[in-house]
Amino acid sequence: MTILGSALITGASRGLGAHIARRLAADGRPVAINYRSDSDGAERVAADIVAAGGRAVALRADVTDEAEVRALVAAATDQLGPVQVVVANATGPQPLVPAEEVTWQHHLDQLAFFVKSPTLLMQAALPGMRELGGGRFIHIGSDSFERALPGASAYNAAKGAQIGLARTWARELGRYGITVNVVAPGWIPVERHGEADTSGYVADVPLGRIGTPADIADVVAFVASDAARFVTGERITVNGGHTID
Repeated sequence: MTILGSALITGASRGLGAHIARRLAADGRPVAINYRSDSDGAERVAADIVAAGGRAVALRADVTDEAEVRALVAAATDQLGPVQVVVANATGPQPLVPAEEVTWQHHLDQLAFFVKSPTLLMQAALPGMRELGGGRFIHIGSDSFERALPGASAYNAAKGAQIGLARTWARELGRYGITVNVVAPGWIPVERHGEADTSGYVADVPLGRIGTPADIADVVAFVASDAARFVTGERITVNGGHTID
């Protein structure tokens, strides 16, 4: 990718999304920080990037709504230049529901963020990426798929579908110079977790520590960079070896 286009990160007002936005901005990319309700958080992330010498804008959109996604990509393009990198990070509530109580609506709620939203984002960003001669679409996945956490069947099923999307899109979009990959974190405590007890989890991590947002952001930055130009259709699990078979 010879042109350093802009990056759009969904759900970037806090947590992993905010760290990813700051990391991509540090690499010199203009960054569009998407949020749905936390305008103050998104503006703080944008201000941090600008204060560090980068370019950033906070853009509100519900990324499960087709019209709003198209407007989001258009606004990012107008204000920052063509979108070359999309990081599909936004997520909704993830309730734990016993299998015998799971409803179709539980499945739809998860599919909306991990299948519908990425599809809308890809379709809205695709024309601009084709004009640039290439791009990066990066799904933020989860190692919960391997761990098969009880009570998370709807979430895990949607995360499995996300992998299928990435692999299929990698075959279809490669001819345009677009790579499609999944970065799958383990448990990364962020603001919403509060003062979580991580000791039990860490006991099963070969590297002996809990992951940090920077661990994930660095891998996303690699996948978004020209260094990963020949990497596509892959799922990179970032969890310190927690799910080694």
